[in-house]
Order: sequence, then C-alpha cells, then structure tokens
Amino acid sequence: MNIISVQALQTLISQHGLDTFLADLMAQLRTDFSRWGDFTQMPRPAMHVPGGVIELMPICDQKYYAFKYVNGHPQNPTNGKQTVIATGQLSRVADGYPILLSEMTLLTALRTAANAALATDVMARKDARIMAIIGNGAQSEFQVQATRLVRDITEVRYYDIDPAAMDKFARNLKGGGFKLVRAKSAEVAVRGADIVTVCTACKQHVDVIKDEWVAAGMHINGLGGDCPGKTEIEQSLLERCQILVEYFEQSVIEGEIQRFEPAVARRKIVGELHELLTNKITVRTSPKDITLFDSVGIALEDYSALCLLQRLVTQYGVGEVCELIPTPSNPKDLFSLVVAKR
Repeated sequence: MNIISVQALQTLISQHGLDTFLADLMAQLRTDFSRWGDFTQMPRPAMHVPGGVIELMPICDQKYYAFKYVNGHPQNPTNGKQTVIATGQLSRVADGYPILLSEMTLLTALRTAANAALATDVMARKDARIMAIIGNGAQSEFQVQATRLVRDITEVRYYDIDPAAMDKFARNLKGGGFKLVRAKSAEVAVRGADIVTVCTACKQHVDVIKDEWVAAGMHINGLGGDCPGKTEIEQSLLERCQILVEYFEQSVIEGEIQRFEPAVARRKIVGELHELLTNKITVRTSPKDITLFDSVGIALEDYSALCLLQRLVTQYGVGEVCELIPTPSNPKDLFSLVVAKR
C-alpha cells in the first residue's frame, strides 16, 4: 500500500500546483456528490473527551471504502499543537485490502476549501467580489485560495480575535493580487461583503455573525459548526437564509441547524448539496436572497480527496510503498510468520 506522509503530499502539490489540485478536487467532489445514491454512509460517530472531540468518518461505494480519523481540540494551539489533525485510509471493497494510508490534516484543509468553493460557485451571486473571512486559523488561507478559483475576488477582509493569527494570514496572502483589509471587528469585515466565510474554533453557541450585519444578496459559508453545542451564526439570521446542507442527518446534530428541533430543521433547509448539483433544487432564486452553506464536513468529501490523491500518487510516483498486510505463502497459515522454521 502507498503511505503518504506530509512531505510526500507537499511534493505532490508542488509538482501538480496548488490551484490545479484545488480545481481537480472540486471536480472530484462535484462528480461524487452527483452520484450520492451510490454511497453507504452514516453520521460520523464522535467521542467527546476532555478538551475536545475525536471522530471517525466512514463511507463506501461499490469500489472503495474510506475513513478518516480526526479530532477537534480548541485549546491545542496554546500548547503549540494544531486544533485539528487527521489521518485517512482508502481500501478496496472487493477484497478489503487497504491501498492508501495518508496524512489528512493538510488534505482536510484542502478538501474543506474546495468543498466550500464548490458550494460558493453554485450559490453566491456571479458578481460577488468582496470576501470576508472570520477566523484566521489553519484553514483560512486555503478558503481564500479556493474561493478565488470560482469568483473574481478583488478584496479580502479578515478578522480574528487573535492578532497573531491575523498577522500570519496577512503574511501568507500578501501579494495575492487582491486588496487585503485588516478589519477591527467581525462586524466591520462582514458589513458590505458579498461572500462571508466563518470558521472559528470556539466549542459553544457563539453569535460570530449577527443578523443585523447581513444585507440582502450575501452568501455565507458557515464552516465552524461541526459538533453538538458549537454554532457561529445568530439564530434570527437563519430565519432569513436559504439554507443548504451536505447531509441532513449529520448537519442536524452538528451544524447551524442544530438550533432547531429536527422536524423544524428539516423544513428550514432548501435541501442538500447533491440535490443542488444535480439540479433537483434551486437555492438562489433572486440576487437579493441570503444564502447559507451550513457545512459540517462529511465523509464523502474525504472519499473524494483520497481518490484524487490515489490517482495523483500513481501519476507522480510520490509516497512510500509499505507492506502493512501480512502475505504468508499459505493465506491460512498466518502462524508461520511468527515462528522459526523447524
């Protein structure tokens, strides 16, 4: 099986190109969401532990089984560790053998950005030019990079409660071909923006985006609501939005719509992303609509990322081949591998 380390993924992206990788990932996501019925999936099982949450995200179709191990520990940066880390595996369904084991911390940031950009492309106004990003942590630059592939972004307003995170964001995106505006507050960043992406780490109900700041025509990517009790958008604003989710059964547990009872939440949403991508529903019916992509991240997105990675690993010859599955000469004689020949 192929082992993809952080260094191997860096090499692959350097050779393939970051924008090309994001564009290819968006195309893979569009393809996989459009065949929604081919997948067996479930809301991710989560174990809430002291300081955070640890989750497993499984999914399969008739060809591959994929899963991701991922955590969320908001206080990790105070100890010099990342809030979210992940690893993932892709296996053949036909025989159950794993074929790819990969780092997924970097890959998750890439797939989250590609997925939000895909939703933005089919939901935001075509003339959207000003982007606001609230929360300038590890995923923020990826979000801007991917969004620029689907809209002609001329101005990016950014805000974080941590000035050092804002400094880092500005350093990484300096010279990106758009105006960078360091906002004094979330309100200053949001008012007048066309696209608002919010991805904060605080694990509680917080009104990061307030109703009164949001004008007609705006598109919002709500990415930080990803576990029970964690939301970012004022509930009264939800009443004004055309809401799209990825997978209702998981979103109602972890997304912004968890603020409603399940039966009410079902009525509040327009539908799921796969329905929009296959033209079964329409979300934006007017330039004045306020659209919200209530994204929690689902296993299908990791499946898409791992499948793309498997193809590119073969194309570029990166990674390490390592045998983690025993291969005795007699498949039924596993014991022979641990005893000396007599």
